[in-house]
Amino acid sequence: MLNQLKRSLSLIFGLILCINSVWLLSQGQRHFAIAFSTFIGVAFILYALFFSSIQRWKQNSRFRTLFWNSLWGGFLFWIISVAAFFAYIQMSINPNIPARPAAAILVLGSGINQGQPSPILKNRLDTAAKYAERYPNTLIIMTGGRNFRERQSEAEVMQSYIYTNYPQLKNPISLEDQSRSTQQNLQYSQAILKQQHIDRNEPIAIVTSDFHSPRARAIARHQGYQQVISLSASTPQNVRYNSWLREYFALISGWLLNEYSLFQ
Repeated sequence: MLNQLKRSLSLIFGLILCINSVWLLSQGQRHFAIAFSTFIGVAFILYALFFSSIQRWKQNSRFRTLFWNSLWGGFLFWIISVAAFFAYIQMSINPNIPARPAAAILVLGSGINQGQPSPILKNRLDTAAKYAERYPNTLIIMTGGRNFRERQSEAEVMQSYIYTNYPQLKNPISLEDQSRSTQQNLQYSQAILKQQHIDRNEPIAIVTSDFHSPRARAIARHQGYQQVISLSASTPQNVRYNSWLREYFALISGWLLNEYSLFQ
């Protein structure tokens, strides 16, 4: 009875992960978290399909049993680390827009699809517009390059969205249209700031999603931005936890690539 329950739950869990990955791919998303979720999903499906054979295989050797238990222990440790990261993100979310003025507003890209900003990017742009309305003379820098599937850069699409949906905004807008990552967003924007005689020692507002704010802030500080004002946009509910899982891996890769320091 217990074995049948394990088998059924494993199959259901695996199918959910695989279906979720297919849905994300249909939305134009491409990132490591999807591949990893698909791998885990397929592993659970195979475990369910070959459950009896696996049980016989591991029972024939003490080493196999130890190896199998170690695999489950590692997976459990990973699940705990993801849960802890999700809790950290949830506690870090601050939906309030700071009243502090900035010398410039950097809006970080988050993907476009067929010339339109993704739901996550729309929320970032809406958050930036609300803040910019308070400070109409503040420079806005749209950041994001062009991928092979799009005709326009992400920065151009972001600018068009603001012009269409917020025609009342009078803020000057500059485009950083070469970057492909958060690290590049912030690095390549420095040339525009310099052209506008804005120093990294001045307050700079960085607009991104709530889950992305801690890493973006850490990268900015690593690059010499001294007074970061974090503007956190909400994440749509239907992609929230997928985005958080993606950020989990991005946080690890960013640290390994020395994009930021844990102790800065």
